[in-house]
Amino acid sequence: MIYPAIDLLNGSCVRLYKGQFDCATSYDVSPTDVALEYQKQGANWVHVVDLDGARSTLNRQSDLIKDIVSVEGIKVQTGGGVRAISDVEKLLDIGAARVVIGSLAVKEPDSVRDCFRSFGADKICLAIDVIPYAEQFQVAVSGWQENSGVYLSAVLEMYLDYGLRHVLCTDISRDGTLEGCNLGLYASLVTQYPSLDIQASGGVRGIEDIQELCKLNVGGVVIGKALYERKIDLVSAVKAASSC
Repeated sequence: MIYPAIDLLNGSCVRLYKGQFDCATSYDVSPTDVALEYQKQGANWVHVVDLDGARSTLNRQSDLIKDIVSVEGIKVQTGGGVRAISDVEKLLDIGAARVVIGSLAVKEPDSVRDCFRSFGADKICLAIDVIPYAEQFQVAVSGWQENSGVYLSAVLEMYLDYGLRHVLCTDISRDGTLEGCNLGLYASLVTQYPSLDIQASGGVRGIEDIQELCKLNVGGVVIGKALYERKIDLVSAVKAASSC
């Protein structure tokens, strides 16, 4: 499954570089128009990130997300600044098909457990954003601004007991770089956790990356900058993913 990414900052579509807000590239396009164009090119889902919400709960872009949700024929997976079960409920109420939970999964696991119980595993995707550390990976939180010191494997093991199904894993060191995906990371995750639907994100630069990820049996690929910079044609990406 291909998840074209729409990252929202100050009402605009942007792409960050390695998660750094001061290295954002803005694109002069309407987020809703982008979602519509992705739908026309064959995408069944879009991955929408509220970067403003990730930094401050006072500046959420709920209305814009609702506009994107209104685009017919496409499902929206969205997150950014989800800090309570009420935030999950609000996003589902405006029509999101799946809500992405990041920092909360590390900081308040009991609250996230309640989300699984209240909404079901198919409505929740854990965003586990990782930093390479001593040949392993630790989880970043607070909009990628802090290293939690918690290992990726520890988070996954805990949430498997809660019924976890969907995981979006981003190697921050690759995000927005167009340097290629961390294939070793995703190969390890798919092998160790075959019951999980792993979404790969960070560094996708061409169709060959999608083909290699498909060989690993990942459940999805999130593509952002490569689409905006026209390194990848979405129609070809969808076709490549469907042929795996």
